[in-house]
Amino acid sequence: METHQRIAAFKEEIAGLELSAPSDSQDRVWLIGSVVLFVAGLVTIFLGYWGASGTPWVNEQMPYVISGGLLGLALATAGAVLYTRYSMTRYLRFWLIRMVYEQRLQTDRLVEALGAGDGRAAAPDGQPVAAGGTAVRERGDVQRPDLPPTSGS
Repeated sequence: METHQRIAAFKEEIAGLELSAPSDSQDRVWLIGSVVLFVAGLVTIFLGYWGASGTPWVNEQMPYVISGGLLGLALATAGAVLYTRYSMTRYLRFWLIRMVYEQRLQTDRLVEALGAGDGRAAAPDGQPVAAGGTAVRERGDVQRPDLPPTSGS
């Protein structure tokens, strides 16, 4: 039952931040732009090859190699980089959401286990226990529960 309360509280906190979800149209711009650049690069490379193949003279082929080959390669590379950026953004967004979900689930399990009433969650005097078996006092002092109190406690 407490899990449902935590989920409701989490949703209220997120709604209070007034964040907008990333729009799918924004992601589509990256996808369409990357595909257009990549295809334009391939077409430019093909046109450069086609122009250079029409003559046997190297000095006439060089402008086609420079404008068609290098420009086409740059456009295709830019398209591939933008597509990689689009793909990684979607993957990392999913990964982050999954990680948050799993950590919240683990926290719920830990809270449930510590609150099970088996006596391991509190020191003999009722103080909460920190990692390593130390009791945390109200003032912030740390004292092992099996030792006598230090001066000033």
